Amino acid sequence: MTRRDLLAAAGAFSVARKLPAAVTPPARPVAIAKCASYNEDLNAALGTMFDQIGGLERIVKNKTVTVKLNLTGSPGLRFQGKPLGLTHYTNPKLVGATAYLMGRAGAKRIRFVESAWASGGPLEEYLLDAGWNVRSLLSAAPNVEFENTNALGKGKKYSRLKTAAGGYIFPAIDFNHAYEDTDVFVSLAKLKNHETCGVTLSMKNCFGNTPASIYGDDAKVDEPNESPTSGRVNTCHLGKRAPSKSSPQELDPTSSREPGYRMPRIVVDVITARPIDLAIIDGITSMAGGEGPWNTARKLRYVEPGVLLAGTNPVNTDSVATAVMGYDPRAPKGTLPFKDCDNTLLLAEARGVGSTDLKRIEVVGTPIEKALYKYEA
Repeated sequence: MTRRDLLAAAGAFSVARKLPAAVTPPARPVAIAKCASYNEDLNAALGTMFDQIGGLERIVKNKTVTVKLNLTGSPGLRFQGKPLGLTHYTNPKLVGATAYLMGRAGAKRIRFVESAWASGGPLEEYLLDAGWNVRSLLSAAPNVEFENTNALGKGKKYSRLKTAAGGYIFPAIDFNHAYEDTDVFVSLAKLKNHETCGVTLSMKNCFGNTPASIYGDDAKVDEPNESPTSGRVNTCHLGKRAPSKSSPQELDPTSSREPGYRMPRIVVDVITARPIDLAIIDGITSMAGGEGPWNTARKLRYVEPGVLLAGTNPVNTDSVATAVMGYDPRAPKGTLPFKDCDNTLLLAEARGVGSTDLKRIEVVGTPIEKALYKYEA
């Protein structure tokens, strides 16, 4: 065992000791496909991957499917002047292909959601500002709809969902109704670094499930603000203020206020309250060094990994994706990519969500070593 292996094992044990010994986190197949361009046949690439992990029809047929996109940051912020879908947004062509295949597999309704940055307005308007062809997406499959989950939206009340094992930060979280009013929940993420959490994949993508109306910096003290204009920096990142008192409060207001402690744990709280049934990661093109063009702590680069990943367990899928990026998914805090944060993957594993052990996870399609694209220059 090398020193690095010893540190990784020690870090895994320090987190995993919260997990009862009898619980073995699941390990399900993860599919990888090489795909050099969004102009390739995405329907064929995704379709093959879904078949490799057990078939899409068994997941979505006759079901309402809610798909969380990754549209972090204002549409006005671009990296190197490139289209948003090439750098830090989920690419709209991949979204269209996903909708088409789900419709063909018999999905009853497909709802695309995102907590659109600093807005409680219609998600369609946000997508138009980002340069998306909304009409094309609406016609990709029967019964396609959109919802901005930053506020109450089309629902009549918020959905309160309990976190696993009592939660790391919150015992329960209040969400837009779309996260409960569904049979299947899909995280359609981007293969990126994250300034605070190291990587942002299918699990970190769901940090944005929390509505800014409650968890945002301009949330009202006693009730939601249905017209939010701010992000979640002071509430979720730094813990300088509590969410609206209409929602469950923190378990321990005296716990660490460090973003590298809070954000990974809130991510795990979110994905145990609203489990991910299907994880899809867009790594055809992306950016390295951070999650968006506003990051300044590290050198940002435009990258072309040329890969897609899919799996039915988010920890398994994110662990494989982390390895594709050239990192150890079991790396402890203080080592890349988790230089200044706790490892979200290990925290989720400790809650029994899924295994981070690559030896237990079956990779189908392209092997990790042939899909490898190192994110550290």
